[in-house]
Amino acid sequence: MALFHYAYHVTDLDETRNFYTQVLGCIEGRSTETWVDFDFHGHQLSLHLGEPSPTTNTGLVGDHRVPMPHFGLILPLDEWQKLAKRLTELNVVFDLAPSVRFEGLPGEQWTMFFKDPSGNAIELKGFKDLSQVYEK
Repeated sequence: MALFHYAYHVTDLDETRNFYTQVLGCIEGRSTETWVDFDFHGHQLSLHLGEPSPTTNTGLVGDHRVPMPHFGLILPLDEWQKLAKRLTELNVVFDLAPSVRFEGLPGEQWTMFFKDPSGNAIELKGFKDLSQVYEK
């Protein structure tokens, strides 16, 4: 099994640790004074002190403009629903609140967009059937 690794900038490691562990439920891995790794549902995020890339709402998906660039995760729908509930209860500010798109069509998915404390855009998707992720 291959693991995905993504490294990007954050502005404050303490704030980052709190958000990724307490809000997203990630497990912290190795770290130094300038970076920290997280287990993000089995994938490695390496967050380094620095200037985050700017985001703009220029991605047109369906009827919505979404933050670009962004990264994310595709989860089974039941896990996505639990995480959406958790983020809502923790008063996370959403760029796109938890919702379904392409309902009844191939690729039907539940999605939400939000940013970490450094402004990095994150999308989480939920699918009833993960084999439908690439359906046309």
